[in-house]
Amino acid sequence: MRDAYHEELDSIGDGLVEMARLVGSAIGRATTAILDADLKLAESVIEADQKVDELQHDLEARAIALLARQQPVATDLRIVVTSLRMSADLERSGDLAQHVAKLARLRFPERAVPNDLHATILEMGQLAQRLMAKAAEVIITKDVDLALQLEQDDDEMDLLHRTLFQHLIDERWKHGIETAVDVTLLGRYYERYADHAVAVAKRVVYLVTGEHADELQPDIQPVTGVEGA
Repeated sequence: MRDAYHEELDSIGDGLVEMARLVGSAIGRATTAILDADLKLAESVIEADQKVDELQHDLEARAIALLARQQPVATDLRIVVTSLRMSADLERSGDLAQHVAKLARLRFPERAVPNDLHATILEMGQLAQRLMAKAAEVIITKDVDLALQLEQDDDEMDLLHRTLFQHLIDERWKHGIETAVDVTLLGRYYERYADHAVAVAKRVVYLVTGEHADELQPDIQPVTGVEGA
């Protein structure tokens, strides 16, 4: 019985990793769709979000069943409760990728992103994908140092977000109000997506240590970029 119980705990972790990989792929494909005005790709991202939702619902059902049947305590209880919270972060990440794809669909056949911001949005999309790949690695390895580093990596996304905003308020902006709104929304989607990846990593820290990430003082050096996935 205990073996089956721990196998079920492991399967919940596997479900989280699958969710992270799906939403990581989604943000990458959504970024291509928004930059290339690729309607077919945008539609595929929108439709694929249902799989993420289904995974979350299944994970929640299994976690609640474990709570009811096994009444876990201490570390096992922390695993179940934290997994539920991580699944919510990952589901929301999938929604944000879907928002990017829906904007691509809304503006088709036009491109929502002007040429002079193409590189910035591309970089934000690639960074978001790398952050989620690292979050998936943290779920698998339970590496606390790597998890704590993710928040530092997120500083790069914040910088890109500020760069985008500077373009919007520049008096030389010539793309109109509608495009300004689109770019503002895109920046927010990517920034929030990155925040959810960081939140997943922080929850792993709590799962492993029983302490919140903000309470720990990691002995790691600041980084200027994010490692490749």
